[in-house]
Amino acid sequence: MAREPILRVAVDTPVPTLFDYLPPKTANGELEPGLRLTVPFGRRQVTGLLADVVSQPTIDRLRLKRAVAILDEEPVLSPGLIEMLSWAAAYYHHPPGEVFATALPAGLRRGQPQTVTTEIWFVTEAGLAQDDDALARRAPRQAELLMWLRAHPAGATYEDIADAVGDCRARLRCLRSKSFIASRTVVCDPVACPGEGSTEAPRPTPSQQKIIDAFSKDRERFSTFLINGVTGSGKTEVYLRIIEDVTARSRQALVLVPEIGLTPQLVERFRRRLKVPMTVLHSGLTDRERLDAWRLARNGTASVVIGTRSAVFAPLPDPGVIIVDEEHDSSYKQQDGFRYHARDLAVRRGQKAHIPVILGSATPSLESLHNAARGRYRIFDLTQRPGQAKPPDISVVDLRGHAVDKGFSTPLILKMQQHIDRGGQVLLFLNRRGYARALFCSACGWVAMCPRCDARMILHQGRGVLRCHHCGREQAPITACGNCSASLIAVGQGTEKIEETLADKFPDIPLGRIDRDTMHRKGARRAFIDDVLSGRIRLLIGTQMLTKGHHFPEVSLVGVINADHGLFGTDFRSDERLAQTIIQVAGRAGRAERPGEVLVQTSYPEHPLLKRLISEGYEGFAAAALDERRQAGWPPFSHLALIRTESATRDPGYQLLSEVRLAVEPICPTGVRLLGPAAAPMERRAGRFRAQLLIQAAERGPLHTLLDEMVPMIAGLPDARRVRWSIDVDPIELF
Repeated sequence: MAREPILRVAVDTPVPTLFDYLPPKTANGELEPGLRLTVPFGRRQVTGLLADVVSQPTIDRLRLKRAVAILDEEPVLSPGLIEMLSWAAAYYHHPPGEVFATALPAGLRRGQPQTVTTEIWFVTEAGLAQDDDALARRAPRQAELLMWLRAHPAGATYEDIADAVGDCRARLRCLRSKSFIASRTVVCDPVACPGEGSTEAPRPTPSQQKIIDAFSKDRERFSTFLINGVTGSGKTEVYLRIIEDVTARSRQALVLVPEIGLTPQLVERFRRRLKVPMTVLHSGLTDRERLDAWRLARNGTASVVIGTRSAVFAPLPDPGVIIVDEEHDSSYKQQDGFRYHARDLAVRRGQKAHIPVILGSATPSLESLHNAARGRYRIFDLTQRPGQAKPPDISVVDLRGHAVDKGFSTPLILKMQQHIDRGGQVLLFLNRRGYARALFCSACGWVAMCPRCDARMILHQGRGVLRCHHCGREQAPITACGNCSASLIAVGQGTEKIEETLADKFPDIPLGRIDRDTMHRKGARRAFIDDVLSGRIRLLIGTQMLTKGHHFPEVSLVGVINADHGLFGTDFRSDERLAQTIIQVAGRAGRAERPGEVLVQTSYPEHPLLKRLISEGYEGFAAAALDERRQAGWPPFSHLALIRTESATRDPGYQLLSEVRLAVEPICPTGVRLLGPAAAPMERRAGRFRAQLLIQAAERGPLHTLLDEMVPMIAGLPDARRVRWSIDVDPIELF
């Protein structure tokens, strides 16, 4: 007699393994990977996902429990997606159950059906034959409801009925008991966003056509295209042309964007251009909306799926291309839990699906430029803006040589007035929200600090609170020094204070501020963009939210209020991030007919980064930065993993990392270095002390060989039970 197969099930738990089960007693037919199962787990029953079917268990067969039930008639995840998730769990050394859970909407993780159903109420033959007057004399409200349903012969949901006649549950029950009405359960099919196809396609430039032609030749095989296009050079037009090609062949396109805020503007542009259904996937959706979008992607109804980081796991039955816009953006890296990089997984997914992957940016990451130099990516340059638009002129304002009033130099104020007088819009960038960066005592030097973090409390004057931007703690503002009781001074500037200053200097010019404080309400960002495009806002002040992908054709001047914040960062990526930010925000100027101009205020105009960026552009900066990375042995010329700990007191985290280092040093492969343990840049955050151990390797293989041994070893250490610990492979934030 043949033995029963063994089900290897992914359960959403931090345990770094799959779990073996016997098939349910009610199992009929073949058990395919990708099905959801109800399985016993400890004292409870949970929903798991079948990752594999094998012949031999990893433990004694007699100890195996039996799965309770199969929840699906067909797999919810395809073999290709299962393979990618399994690979990601191994590469990022993360528990597979949590990795698989990332790819499913919340309702499916809880065991809910894939389909959403609703109850439809309709009139029966008896109800149609019922005498209205007789019923109205006995039960006038029931008669009203019956007459309403007669006017809707196709039936109606309870919500529709309640909107028309009010709460009617009792009346529905009474009419059903008399057999005048009945109900049936129907599947609610999600509705995709329809494409209009109403906008004519502009004629591609020669550079754009070169990319489109290259894609046409490689569209049936894997290839990674890196579009290095200056801001406003028409990368989105290239995306649209490629998507038109893909959808014309009845295949799907997946488009990743770094932030939710970019999604509505991109969807609107795609909807006007493409005559195909599309959907969006991001964390701002409700559970029901996310499930609907997931179903539209999975059943192939949505030809185009647009989403943020997690959309890389969208269940596409027939993908034809994956596009990653603003591929350099750090938002693609998940910073907690399952610490994956969506750009890198997109490339992996394209490779396994044998389809092209398009990476686009005006400031490509140094990793992507390095991959292009090694021949792994095909790089295409878009150096010109279409039509009459020209790249903006960038110049530096030396704050040491000009009078400065509340953050504004005289040259910047004069330029702002000139551009406003000419009818242009002005965008001012400061990547610091709030009113003041600290409350400071000039008598003794005391600063209002967060009691839970090694960070200053930020004054938000409009809301009347002091807030920590790291743990979210809020308290009422204080006026007296906690040390000597002297009066406090609000020092440093945030976007809120800049807005106040602008209102004083340009009282008759409508202005708007965009940062996390002003954009937290649903629809706020869309309303802001509409106001900018319509000209109702002439002065724009904002944080990094303003630098990504927005097209404001009337913006002719960009002012960087203070470029010095990123010039002396301790992280080896600080220069790269600052250069990308300056180029990206500068790219908002001069995108249409108006010539653009950019002023960068700094107290360090001789800094090599600024000098090279202005004289040689991002390409010159990137070449020099890659050379520096090569000499220092930092990525992309090495590979990193970071072991992080968090503990209620300082010592346990250090002790665990010290034990890890002692245990690992004897088995460390050649070319692998251990750095630390050391305190995290902000050692105390949200009341917990953080430490880290950095692993640096010249080659990727030895690094992962070591991590394969380290993970179970760390889990087995006694101190690991007293400390939260995690592994971050390819971290983008070190110091």
